[in-house]
Amino acid sequence: MPSIKVVHTMTDKAAGVESSAISVLKRAVELDMSKRYDEAMVCYREGLELLLEVLKVTKDEAKKTKFREKIEEYMGRAEQLKTLIDKEKQVDKSHVQIHIDDNSTGHSYESLFGRCLDSSLTQVTVEDPYIRSTHQIYNFLRFCEVLITSKCPVKTISLTTGQDDDYDSQRQQSQRLAFITKSLKNYGIDLKLDYSTTLHDREIRFNNGWTVKIGRGLDYFKATENQFCVGFCNYDLRACHETTVDIFHQSHTKM
Repeated sequence: MPSIKVVHTMTDKAAGVESSAISVLKRAVELDMSKRYDEAMVCYREGLELLLEVLKVTKDEAKKTKFREKIEEYMGRAEQLKTLIDKEKQVDKSHVQIHIDDNSTGHSYESLFGRCLDSSLTQVTVEDPYIRSTHQIYNFLRFCEVLITSKCPVKTISLTTGQDDDYDSQRQQSQRLAFITKSLKNYGIDLKLDYSTTLHDREIRFNNGWTVKIGRGLDYFKATENQFCVGFCNYDLRACHETTVDIFHQSHTKM
């Protein structure tokens, strides 16, 4: 990390600028040491601009050499800091873990999956063994609605889930998913269904690189007392079961 001492110029014209440069670069080093890297970068850039102004009006060649050395030193640290900031952002993007506390609110599908929804998304794969009962199928429908309202160009949703053992439950599940399939076609989306007797893990994959794993799958919301309670329609106001959510992006994780 560079020192904050800067050689003083003899010209009155540069004295004020040089004083400002010293002050700003001193602050940059303090922020750097405190690991407030984004703020430090701003100060380094401002301080370097001021030092360049001083260099332009300095006539003494020896002083100009010393200023160039200082500028090179601070520029080197600024480049190191930029690399460090970029790496931190990549780490943040590669794996985000969210812990949803019991009875907490504010965890709608919009807020949870928002980072995964962009203009490059065309296909979503849902693997969840428990899209079976009425409320679980409603959850899946709500997830599909979020994809539609996000304006992403989704063309295909693939769902792999399980089935209950009794025939009536299987028939109701198939009918309800068939209704969703028909409804999605009105929005240009194909729903591909598959049933598995061995599926256990819950995972949602987006073909723009994101993968989301939720301990409870889509079924992490608690039931309201009745259909006329706050939170029945707005999932951000719905109390949640405790669960953990892991969000990955394949471009920053080793497969």
